[in-house]
Amino acid sequence: MPSHPAWTRRLLLTALLLSFSVSPASAQRSASQLVDLSLEELMDIEVSLVSRKAERIFDTAAAVAVLTGEDLRRSGATSIPEALRLVPGVQVAHIDANKWAVSARGFTGRFAQKLLVLIDGRSVYTPLFSGVYWEAQDVLLEDVERIEVIRGPGGTLWGANAVNGIINIVTREAGNTQGGHVSAGTGSEETGFGSVRFGGRLGDRGHFRLYAKGFARDDFVDSSGAPGNDDWRMLRGGFRTDWQLSGNADLALQGDLYDGEANQTYRFASLELPYVDFTPDMSQIQGGNLLGRWQYRLAGDADLALQLYYDRTERNEALLREARDTYDADFQHRFALGDRQELLWGLGYRLTRDRTTGSFAASFDPENRSIDLFSAFLQDDLTLYEDRLRLTLGSKFEHNDHTGFEFQPSARLSWTPRPDHVVWAATSRALRIPSRADEDVRLALLILPPDSLFSGSPVTLVTGEGQRELKAEKLYALELGYRLHPAPSLLFDMTGFYNIYRDLRTAKAGIPYSEASPEPFHLVLPFYSASLMDADTYGFELSADWRIVEEKWRLRVAYAFLEIDLHIGDIIDPMWEAPEGESPEHQLTLWSALNPRPGLQFDGIIRYVDKLPSQNNDAYLVADLRLGWQPVTDLELSLVARNLLEDRHPEFQAFFVDTQPTQTQHELYGALSWNF
Repeated sequence: MPSHPAWTRRLLLTALLLSFSVSPASAQRSASQLVDLSLEELMDIEVSLVSRKAERIFDTAAAVAVLTGEDLRRSGATSIPEALRLVPGVQVAHIDANKWAVSARGFTGRFAQKLLVLIDGRSVYTPLFSGVYWEAQDVLLEDVERIEVIRGPGGTLWGANAVNGIINIVTREAGNTQGGHVSAGTGSEETGFGSVRFGGRLGDRGHFRLYAKGFARDDFVDSSGAPGNDDWRMLRGGFRTDWQLSGNADLALQGDLYDGEANQTYRFASLELPYVDFTPDMSQIQGGNLLGRWQYRLAGDADLALQLYYDRTERNEALLREARDTYDADFQHRFALGDRQELLWGLGYRLTRDRTTGSFAASFDPENRSIDLFSAFLQDDLTLYEDRLRLTLGSKFEHNDHTGFEFQPSARLSWTPRPDHVVWAATSRALRIPSRADEDVRLALLILPPDSLFSGSPVTLVTGEGQRELKAEKLYALELGYRLHPAPSLLFDMTGFYNIYRDLRTAKAGIPYSEASPEPFHLVLPFYSASLMDADTYGFELSADWRIVEEKWRLRVAYAFLEIDLHIGDIIDPMWEAPEGESPEHQLTLWSALNPRPGLQFDGIIRYVDKLPSQNNDAYLVADLRLGWQPVTDLELSLVARNLLEDRHPEFQAFFVDTQPTQTQHELYGALSWNF
């Protein structure tokens, strides 16, 4: 891979500037990095995704999983998608070295339209294609407190697009990241990476931290073993401040800036022979965000919260240029009604504006558009019998510019017959509203040679085109779960689900028409967006956590089963049945974390992922190994080997927004981390 001295200089300069600000007297190390949590402590971890308030994870009436900061460190993951492979029921696959397909409970794709992703409560779901540009989403992993994952709908509190799941990446408060941190590493695929962070005090009531990180990652390989032209570089920096304004009020302010490049090879339809054009391209990615969150504690365990954020994203690539500004406001109020009832209500508003410049391969009409979203929610939490039986009812009410007024109700019931047993059930309705692409895009999908439609027909361009008046995709979900803590060293979690989808997005063939521009003269066979598909999915997720030897050996097992059954209406092309074979039916993960002696760690992960029939991808079995050594308390050296057992394998191929897929290969990297 070519060298990038400008990137190296920028990263080193930022690191030096921050390092000169370090005060060793203020340095401290987070306790979560020193020891693994016990099972009792894991059960007591508080999550906020399910009910928008802190609650004990063991008691939640939802399929919730948490990856702690310690889990991230010991997994050897260098990105959020890599870490999410460890969550049961979540499907993660590399498309190439810088792109992922991430989903929960099916409908996997580069733009998995039914998964809502948040970073500290800020949505990173793009309304352009629906989904997440994972190559643009990154955080300093050492600053992550936990990643909360809900498998299943969450639209009642979080709104449209929280259909199959929600992910919230929660970073630590500035007061918990005091002192300095430096890390660096290199390897066969991880060409080079490094980060620096410093935290300090702001008077008597505040704390701050500053960070910078950067990396360069090498190409994967194509099916022949040649470099895949998908190397990737990114530089990111940011800050966070936390203030205690008074005994009852807190204020957090945080922001990030990033800039990067991701190489790729597009497969564009071409009106000239051979009717396909392989175009090497560099995607330029820039952006930034600013978020403020105010919380006020009232009498009687009531509270108010207000969150405001601004997000700016820019992408410049051969397919399309996009600039987007998003403004979001969210308010909530929680209070008790007597001893057995708690109400939570809130209001929200979001404005997103985009400006696009298209190409022959992809364009939008209109090029620029603003979209408003108004929302309100209400949730009632009732204790029906002592602290053993609890019912939660609620609904989200939204008005959007695509489908108008929508509502998303849910009911959740949890029963705790004993402190170490929890049974829960839920029924929910969730929605995905149309994206800009669903309504306004024109994609050049492929070319049919002359005489393909009829004798004498000219070359024909097949397009995918959006249209207005689409329906929102609807999910009606039934879930049943059981958690069991039968012994101090053992924890089980089981969830089953049945999902009914209506009005899923597909396409319907239109009437061919002719075009003289661009040359040569050609026919166009359009496929228009339509709400013509229904689906039923069902499955279950099992996980077990066993402390074989307390504080020395932890073993985790997770298995997920998924079945998808599509019901397609008036569609003439079987390509729209692809979602049925784009998610693995079986997934199995075995994760061992061993501390053979103080200061030494050995971690191993084995993953089995079933075949993807619609992509002609075989099942694969891989292993990741990590050896960590702490010669002193605040210094760690680690060696990580990933994707062992196979030389290379494909994981996923994107359609419609079509880049050349590449194959994941085994890799090795070493890293150093120092806290001071």
